[in-house]
Amino acid sequence: MTENPAKPIRVFHLRPGAGAQELAQLPEAPPAQGFFWIACTRAAFGAELVRLQAALQAVAGQQLVDLHVSDLLNAQLPSHYDYTAQYDLLVVRRLAQAQAQAAAPLAGTARGGPPVLRRIDTSPVGFAVFDQVLLSVHPEDCGVRDAYAARLTGNGSLAMAAETVMPELRSGPVPGARLPASPADLMLRVAGHIVDNYLDLRRELSRQLDHWQAELLRPRTRFANWGALLDARLALHQLDEICEDQRTAVRAWLDALEGWAAPEGDAAALRELDLLKVRSRDVLEHIERVVSHVRRLEHSTETAVQMHFSVQSHRTNDIMRILTAITAIFLPLNLIAGIFGMNFEFIPLVHQQDGFWWAMGAMGGISATLVALFWRKRYLARTGQG
Repeated sequence: MTENPAKPIRVFHLRPGAGAQELAQLPEAPPAQGFFWIACTRAAFGAELVRLQAALQAVAGQQLVDLHVSDLLNAQLPSHYDYTAQYDLLVVRRLAQAQAQAAAPLAGTARGGPPVLRRIDTSPVGFAVFDQVLLSVHPEDCGVRDAYAARLTGNGSLAMAAETVMPELRSGPVPGARLPASPADLMLRVAGHIVDNYLDLRRELSRQLDHWQAELLRPRTRFANWGALLDARLALHQLDEICEDQRTAVRAWLDALEGWAAPEGDAAALRELDLLKVRSRDVLEHIERVVSHVRRLEHSTETAVQMHFSVQSHRTNDIMRILTAITAIFLPLNLIAGIFGMNFEFIPLVHQQDGFWWAMGAMGGISATLVALFWRKRYLARTGQG
């Protein structure tokens, strides 16, 4: 069948060792081999909730509870983890696409900084993990679903187009690679791609903040882009909070995974469980890398701002020191001019023909002596600024 990445609901049958196949309709019975992946947009999930619940009942023998349905429909829900006796629910917030953010900046803000700051906006991706089916609910502009689906089905043209929109998928599964062995495995792979997108944003933010730090510490320039810098600090703080929620959710999932009963006498199932734990720890490690780097960026930005004001204060003190020395040089000259400007009838040198030159010579000598003295004491020397 011809693939249509724009479909609001896409269904795949994954059979490890046999490949992945996209189905034309929702499944009506448990698979004889492998598992199903039902991927839909949030709008389609709300519109087709009855059919989706019926499909889950037919395949897994359990429907989503009402509270979890509300969670999956909530576009403002933070990253979190929850579970029931039949399935696990994981919500991970992903970054909005750059194209969407460039067309529609954050509401109520006029960013003065680079476009990367307008990308710190997220939307949740929800996963309901059953034994034989994975239900994922994506935002309308989420390219992860279609990009990963193109990789699974081996559609090269769609995969290349997906890489253009989602460059983080270049390190993802390729045709012929080992397919996910279970719904939980597939969920962790998709979540890993979502987290990798934050790593790309981290690098862009680092480059921008490095540029601003260089501008802040340049002594001969007047930094005026304070609004953009404040937006960057707020964006870093928001990114820190988002990643903290992600880390808490994945840790809760990993704790639940540790409580899964180890299969006895089934080496393959035991290995799959170990691989799930390894992949979960890998996703958690990627999140912690983002959190650690974001906090380093926050700290270095704060340090650069403090150093900027310290440099400006030092420069002001340097200027005041030079002005004070110049004032001290002219004080004796003002004193001499004030003395000879008194309205007394008899003042030495006033009525002499060469009195003016004697006064000018004395003033010049005093000035030269003070300049030499202050220069020797480095009151007039400029301090080195690099």
